[in-house]
Amino acid sequence: MTTLLSESDISHFQSRASELLTGLNTALLGQEELTKLVLIGVLSGGHVLLEGLPGLGKTELIKALAALSGLDHKRIQFTPDLLPADITGTQVFEESDDHGRQLTFRPGPLFSQLVLADEINRASPKTQSALLQAMAEKQVSAFDQTYDLPQPFFVLATQNPIEQDGTYPLPEAQLDRFALKLSVTGISTDTLTDLLRTRPHGIATPLTAVTNTEGLQELMQAVAQIALPEAVLSYIARLVNATRPELADSPELIQHHVRWGASPRAAIALGRSACAAALLAGRPSVGFTDVQQLAGAVLGHRIICSYEAGLSNITSTSIVEHLLSEVPEVC
Repeated sequence: MTTLLSESDISHFQSRASELLTGLNTALLGQEELTKLVLIGVLSGGHVLLEGLPGLGKTELIKALAALSGLDHKRIQFTPDLLPADITGTQVFEESDDHGRQLTFRPGPLFSQLVLADEINRASPKTQSALLQAMAEKQVSAFDQTYDLPQPFFVLATQNPIEQDGTYPLPEAQLDRFALKLSVTGISTDTLTDLLRTRPHGIATPLTAVTNTEGLQELMQAVAQIALPEAVLSYIARLVNATRPELADSPELIQHHVRWGASPRAAIALGRSACAAALLAGRPSVGFTDVQQLAGAVLGHRIICSYEAGLSNITSTSIVEHLLSEVPEVC
């Protein structure tokens, strides 16, 4: 399989993507790997979930992406009393000279190109479920009508660790709709010192857009033209299927410590993300290393461990690491 992009095209699109990455690194100091993965998620057309303690810059990172991309964006602060209609929209009575008083649908904040779902796991499961159709189908059904969402459409969500008070675990169906789940950790002492020196009030320098809707869609189309060799496709399929305990040939660790494995949606997300990583690196095709570096972010939150796994201190992260060492690149 060969790419449809020439070397000059690859260099051009890599340069444009690097402008976005540079802007994100300017907004969030000392988190280069995190910003790279967020950009990979967006360029692959996926939704991204950021998990970490409050105050680590998760919201600022997403706001920076909105400013740099020039996309229409809305922020939704998730709280326990938030209702589904507060997100999707509702019908209201409106007066008109021609038709008198009638019900009209008023779209909610979900009708935006980039939606910041802040502290998503502080809302009840009922409200979280309002995102399911939007994230999977890019549509919203309200009353007896179905409405298309603006394109491109991304949900970038933040959540606090589930051990914190006032949080609800995201349902498995909700987690599966996030292409990547990323952990946000603290920064080094040197970076924190630099932050205190340059941003004493915690406010970053305002960012200027480096692209727009059309430019971002061109980058996403370029990602779709990155070559995925047959051997890499087979590796992704075998890696994802190895997480499924119901298959007879799955590893023993999986059969004993995993309740539910990754879905076909995970395989698609892993392939698309690997293509975005290759473009960002200036390469015309995906390699095994691209898949291996993204496997944890794509598969980790989709693997549901058993009760026995918790007793043995086995996590989804360690399971992915085990699979990467067990599943051969070429079969």
